[in-house]
Amino acid sequence: MIGRLGIDNVSPIIALGQVPAKAIVGQVFPVSATVWREGHDAISATLVVRRPSGSEGGRAKITMTAEEGERANPDLRHALFVPDVPGLWTFRVDAWSDPMATWFNAINKKVAAGQGAEMLANDLEVGAKLFNRAEEKVSRSHTKTMRKVAEALRDESLPLEDRIAPAFTAEVKEALERRPLRDLLTRGQEFEVLVEPLESGYGAWYEFFPRSTGGVDANGVPVHGTFATAEKDLPRIAAMGFDTIYLPPIHPIGTINRKGKNNTLTPTKEDVGSPWAIGSAEGGHEAVHPELGTVEDFEHFVEEAGNNGLRVALDLALQCAPDHPWATSHPEWFTVLPDGTIAYAENPPKKYQDIYPLNFDNDPDGLYHEVLKVVRLWVGRGVRVFRVDNPHTKPTNFWHWLIKEVHRTDPDVIFLAEAFTRPPRLYGLAKAGFTQSYSYFTWKTSKEDLEEFATDVASGADVFRPNLFVNTPDILHESLQTGGRAMFAIRAALAATMAPLWGVYSGFELYEHQPVHEGSEEYLNSEKYELRPRDFAAAAANGDSLEPWITALNTWRKANPALQQQRNLHIHETNNENLLAYSRVDAVTGNAILVVVNLDSKNVQEGQVTVDLEAVGLAPRAGFEDDLGIQEHYEVLDLPTNQIFNWSTENYVRLDPDFQVAHILRLPDVPEQRRAPVAYRGGDAEEFDPRG
Repeated sequence: MIGRLGIDNVSPIIALGQVPAKAIVGQVFPVSATVWREGHDAISATLVVRRPSGSEGGRAKITMTAEEGERANPDLRHALFVPDVPGLWTFRVDAWSDPMATWFNAINKKVAAGQGAEMLANDLEVGAKLFNRAEEKVSRSHTKTMRKVAEALRDESLPLEDRIAPAFTAEVKEALERRPLRDLLTRGQEFEVLVEPLESGYGAWYEFFPRSTGGVDANGVPVHGTFATAEKDLPRIAAMGFDTIYLPPIHPIGTINRKGKNNTLTPTKEDVGSPWAIGSAEGGHEAVHPELGTVEDFEHFVEEAGNNGLRVALDLALQCAPDHPWATSHPEWFTVLPDGTIAYAENPPKKYQDIYPLNFDNDPDGLYHEVLKVVRLWVGRGVRVFRVDNPHTKPTNFWHWLIKEVHRTDPDVIFLAEAFTRPPRLYGLAKAGFTQSYSYFTWKTSKEDLEEFATDVASGADVFRPNLFVNTPDILHESLQTGGRAMFAIRAALAATMAPLWGVYSGFELYEHQPVHEGSEEYLNSEKYELRPRDFAAAAANGDSLEPWITALNTWRKANPALQQQRNLHIHETNNENLLAYSRVDAVTGNAILVVVNLDSKNVQEGQVTVDLEAVGLAPRAGFEDDLGIQEHYEVLDLPTNQIFNWSTENYVRLDPDFQVAHILRLPDVPEQRRAPVAYRGGDAEEFDPRG
C-alpha cells in the first residue's frame, strides 16, 4: 500500500510479517525504516510501540533518529526500545512531514545568504504560525516559551537577529523534540514482537544421563542409576553455574531390536538399550522407565533441581520403539510398507532398527492432539523446558500449532530445536515458534569460520537463538579428539562468550575424547547404549577436571550483562590467523567485554589486536556530539588472571595454551553519552526525546 509519504524497508520483519520478531525483556530491540517524500521539505518518522494487552501502560511514540556523517543514508531512520515485560508487543513506523525542521533549514540558509527582515517577512510569519501551533502541542511547561517565540518573530521593532534568536534556544529544541509538529501523517503497517523472559535467550545447559549415576558394585560393574542417585549430582552441576539440566528420554526402552554396546545389533540381556528407542509394554511417552523410578520420584527430582537453582529440560523425541503401545493401537501413525511391516528409521548409511519414525500425514488430527496431551502431561509434572529431537524431520506447521497451543496456557515453556540441518530449515523452525536451536558451532574451528558464524549469530537475533553446545552424545568433534586438554578449554571459552546460550554434555569436563574409530564423531563406549558412571570428585581432586574453568566462565557470564546479549558482537582485527578477537557491549548498562582466544591448542600464539574504539565505546559515536574525546589509553581487567593491563588501539597479545587459552577483558563501561540512544524503557508516555 502506497501512502502520502513513503515508508519502506521496515526492519525487523519476519516472514513478511506473518510471525513476530523475537526480543528479550530488559534488552534493546532495534527498529529501522527508510522514509521518503517528494520535494525538499523535511521528513521524519515515529516508532509507535504498543505494550501487551493486559499490561500496565499503553503505547509510546518515539521519534526516530536519522543517520549522520559523510556516508550516512539521509532517508534511513533508527530507534531502540527496551521492553520491560514479556508478552506480544507491536510496533509500527509512521512517517510525517516536519514543518519545523523545514522552516529552521530555510531560515538558516536565507539569513546566511544575506536576506533581511523585509525579504523574510513571509518566512517570519510562517514561523510565528508554526510556533502558535506548537504552543498547543508542547507540554504545559513550555507553552509560554512557544508564545514568546511567535511574538518575537512578529515584532518588527527588533533587529532580525533578535527576532529569530528565541527560536534557536536549547529549551525550544528540547520541547519540539519531545512534542513535534506532524503534518501529512502516514501510518505504517503494524508488526508483532514476541518479548520473552531472559532465560529464553540466555542460559547454560548441562546434559547428563540419570541412568549413569548409580556408580559401580563391588565387582566394578556399573549399576543402573535412578532419579534419587541423579539428585546427588545436582549440587555439583549447580556449583558450576549451569541453570538448565537436560535429560535424554526417561521413558521405558523398547526390547525389540534393542541395540547393544557401541550400536551393535547383538545385545545381551544386560544391555540397557538406547533411551531414544521409546516405549515398551511398560508404557510410552507418558511413562517413566521403571529402573529410573516412578513418576513421583521424577517430580521430586524436578523439585530438588529447583532447590538448586536448576530447571529440568526433558527430551521430546517423537519416535517409537517397535514395542511402543502406539505401534499396536495406532499403526496409522507410522509408515506401513507393502509387506505390512512398519518402516524403521534410516539415515544412510546409518540404520535405526530400534526406532519407528512417526508419520504426521496419515492422521494429523489424532497424532497432533496425542502429542499435545503428552507435552501438557509433562508440563503438569513440572517440566518447563523441552529439548526436541530432530524437529526438522517433522512438519513445520505441526510445531507451529503445538508450540502455539502450549504457549496459550503456559507461555513460559521453552522449546529447544535439536536440528542440525540446512539454514532455511533452522530459521524456519525458529519462525515456527522454537525458542532456541542447536547450531553448527561444533564444527566451526577456523578463525574465518568462527568470525562468519559469530556475525551470523548476532545478525539473526530477531528470529534465531542458537545454543552453542561444545559436544553432544552424538558429536565428538575431531578437534576434541586430537587437540588435547587445551582444546576443551578453548571450545568452552568460545561457546560461553560468543553467544548467550551454551551447553555441555557430561564428560566434557573430564576431557573424554576417544572416538569409536578413527574418522568417527561417535564416542567409544557411547553412553547412548550403555551405562557410563563417572567419578567427578576424584578427577577434581587430582586436577584432571575442567570444572574450575567452566565455573569461572559461567560466573563471568552472570556478572557481565554484555555476555548475556546476542545482537552486540563485533569482530576486531588481529594479525594472526590463530588469534580471534571479538567484543560485546550492553547498550543498557554500558558493560563491555573483549575476548581474545588462541585457537591453536598446541602452540603459543602472539600478535597484535587492533581494537575498534568506537565499537567498544572508547571513541565518540559517529553523528553524535561528544566532548569526552578518544580514550587512547585505558585499563582493562583480565578476568582469568585478575590482572590489570594498560591498553590502547594496538595491543600485543601472547597466549600460551598450557597456561591461558584466552583473555576475557572487562573494558571500561561505555559512558552514557556514547551508548546507543535508548528512547523507551517501558512505562507509558506519548512522546519521547530520541536521545533518551
